[in-house]
Amino acid sequence: MPRTNKTAWLLLTAVLLLPLLSMTIVPLYDTSEPRYAEIARIMAQTGDWITPWFSPGVPFWGKPPLSFWAQALSMKAFGYTEFAARFPSWLCLLLSNAIIIAGLRTLQTPRVALLAAIIYSTFGLVYVSSGAVLTDPFLALGTTLSLISFAMAVHNHTLIAAGTGNQPAQASSAFKKWGALWWQYGFFLGLVIGLLSKGPLAVVVSFAPIVVWYAFTRKTATLWAALPWVKGLVLTAALSLPWYILAEIKTPGFLDYFIVGEHFRRFLDAGWKGDLYGTAHRRPYGEIWLFWLQASFPWGIALLAGLLGALRNMRLRSATKAVGNDPFLCYWLASVLFTPLFFTFSANILWTYLLPSLAGLSVIAAIFADQLSQQVVVSRRNLFGVAAIVPTVVLIFSVVVWVKPDLRNSERGLVHYVKQHDTSEAPLLYLSKPPFSAEFYSAGKVHEIKKNELKLASECAAPFYLAIPKKTQMEAAGIIGKPLEQLYANKRYVLVKVTGDQHNCQLSQQATRTVSSR
Repeated sequence: MPRTNKTAWLLLTAVLLLPLLSMTIVPLYDTSEPRYAEIARIMAQTGDWITPWFSPGVPFWGKPPLSFWAQALSMKAFGYTEFAARFPSWLCLLLSNAIIIAGLRTLQTPRVALLAAIIYSTFGLVYVSSGAVLTDPFLALGTTLSLISFAMAVHNHTLIAAGTGNQPAQASSAFKKWGALWWQYGFFLGLVIGLLSKGPLAVVVSFAPIVVWYAFTRKTATLWAALPWVKGLVLTAALSLPWYILAEIKTPGFLDYFIVGEHFRRFLDAGWKGDLYGTAHRRPYGEIWLFWLQASFPWGIALLAGLLGALRNMRLRSATKAVGNDPFLCYWLASVLFTPLFFTFSANILWTYLLPSLAGLSVIAAIFADQLSQQVVVSRRNLFGVAAIVPTVVLIFSVVVWVKPDLRNSERGLVHYVKQHDTSEAPLLYLSKPPFSAEFYSAGKVHEIKKNELKLASECAAPFYLAIPKKTQMEAAGIIGKPLEQLYANKRYVLVKVTGDQHNCQLSQQATRTVSSR
């Protein structure tokens, strides 16, 4: 067993370190990642820590600022790179694992705690989001902290009430005292993280398992005594409300859009037209469960297969009973099911919405897997093999896009080509709205040029680089009136350099004056 534990720790370490490679070599692909990275870049450069800006003059009301704060600080520390933008999400994964291990070592066993961390880290959605520029890893960190903290607080209170534990204030060890306080206030700190990263949805997600736990246990005294509710909620309000107030004062209309629009209209109106920053993600009702299988892969499918197999296999049935004996089973199960149930009748969904449901699933899967390994139904080697599936796939994908970075929509290669080959600081213009990745990689220096502006600019302006959508390449050449030499091409755009013609410029200006005089 010690050798197995050493292997498990090595596996977890490798799983946690591998995303650092992908974070460095994979470009920011449009649209979500570079959009959030650009918001953080603007925050870091302007020093405006209250309002995230979607673009100059356009406030971003879609999300609270915690993730942008972290990403902006990371950029100040490491530079304006993909790694810096993604690094805070990776830290969220590390902190979430620390919380899971610290809590489950007491609630279960050190072996189950380690298995839960491995399983959580290798869920498809968790692993991918740990190396991506998203707000959801911060929400998952907050809900995971609240989830484990409540269970630990109830566990500690139960031991004290039964006389098998020491009152925290009378504990001989200061570490135990502060540890108990940490779990009591950790629940509320998790709420703060959720409120400042995603909004009121974090509170709903955190309280739903508690409601289910209370409905099954009816432990009223334990519920009220386990946590310092009054002090904790005051602390939550003191740490989270000031930003909401300042944001509304600075950009009036924020609260109406964010609270009403993002939390009600978006999910109740399948064709919601009020999204200021994109389009609603219309999906068939119930597709969230398909997303759940993808998000929890491979462990979700493996767990379902094991539970179904328990109908016929005695050992699998025994392992299932061990899961059923966990005193917090209904609590973990509620945390798993609430989010997909909540979004079952919403058409505007993304698979990232399921991230908060995976911490509880990792606990259930770890208890089940531990029982299977003890009964020699499944070897630890096989479990570790399953854990390697997602990291291996992501690593292969990362190497592929490192070799061929324009495999998907990203402007990194095009923008870097201009930087490397231009010595005259000629501007880069897009014959369309510049993608977010172009905004990020150029530090906001790219601009859009309209088709009706292109003719005059091509004749009278100083030399400039022009990114032309491939489908309008022939049209652009016709407007400019001369063949265009392709310098670079990616999946969406062709890059050319346009040099003005002074003679044609004078003719165009003369024609413009003649038309104006008439």
